[in-house]
Amino acid sequence: MSIIDNRKAFHDYFIEERYEAGLVLEGWEVKAIRANRTQIKEAYVTLRGEEVVVVGMHISPLLAASTHIKPDPVRPRKLLLKANEIAGLIGKVERAGYTLVPLDLHYTRGRVKMEIGLAKGKKQYDKRDSEKQRDWEREKQRLVRDKAR
Repeated sequence: MSIIDNRKAFHDYFIEERYEAGLVLEGWEVKAIRANRTQIKEAYVTLRGEEVVVVGMHISPLLAASTHIKPDPVRPRKLLLKANEIAGLIGKVERAGYTLVPLDLHYTRGRVKMEIGLAKGKKQYDKRDSEKQRDWEREKQRLVRDKAR
C-alpha cells in the first residue's frame, strides 16, 4: 500500500533500476508517517561511505509527540539494503550522470519501506518530449472514447 509517491522524479529523471529499502526510523516518525505527515518531493539519496542515506525527507512531528524527545523533521535517515546491492549502487552512482532518487514510500508487511531508483537526469528537450507523448496518449484515448459513442 503506497503512502506517498514522488511524481516529480519521473518528470526529471529516466528511472533505470528500482530497489526497495527499509528505513531506520524513530517511533514518532513511524506514527507521523502513518498519519500521512511526510513529504519526499525534495529528498535525495546519497552514499556516505558504505551507507545509503536519504536526505531532505520531511516528516512533520505530531502534536502528541513526546516532550523528552526533540524531533528533527529533516534529519538524514539511513536506508537498509543488502551489502551486494550497496556495492552495485556505489559502482553505478560513481559513473557520470547517475543518481539515486526516492520514488515512493509504502508499507510491506506492516513495515515502512522506500523505493529508490537509479536514475539518469533528463534534459529539457526530453521533458518536453515526454510531455508531448503524454498529451498525445491522452488525446488518443479521448478520440477512441468519442468514437465509441
